[in-house]
Amino acid sequence: MTLACIFNFPVAAAAMLGAAILLITRRIRPEKVFAELDWSIIVFFAGLFVITDAVSRTSVFAFFVEHGSSVVGQNMVRFSVFTAILSNLVSNVPAVMLLKPLTGWFADAEQAWLVMAMASTFAGNLTLLGSVANLIVAETAKRYGVEIKFSTYLKAGIPVTLVTLVIGILWLLFTK
Repeated sequence: MTLACIFNFPVAAAAMLGAAILLITRRIRPEKVFAELDWSIIVFFAGLFVITDAVSRTSVFAFFVEHGSSVVGQNMVRFSVFTAILSNLVSNVPAVMLLKPLTGWFADAEQAWLVMAMASTFAGNLTLLGSVANLIVAETAKRYGVEIKFSTYLKAGIPVTLVTLVIGILWLLFTK
């Protein structure tokens, strides 16, 4: 996959190629690997992307983009905060999908993408809802008798998110 990315293959094709190579070069039969997949999570992800795409096509979302861009302006700090908030309302991956149109409003689109990637990733640590990965871990822990409460997670999530966002913002502002 790394070589495919180096040679500018599309990311999705590189990932599929990497997965295919892993499936055919291992001693474990693919059927056994597929049996271990959590299909409810896969369906959840698929549904999340379908809903996110549907939302992105609504007039309410067009209103959100129009007014969001005027609130954010060209300010990368405000864009980081905006991204972090949205990431915790809809989860970080859907937030990136929804914020994609805003990157075109910035004079430096590359910087906007870097800020969005940083802010959505770090914002995923704020709450259990900030990242689907958090929900997966919480659900898996529950199967083993460990309950991760929203409030308990938040006690660690707030300081971790605030510190990493500040470091990330400063890093991106001063390394460009």
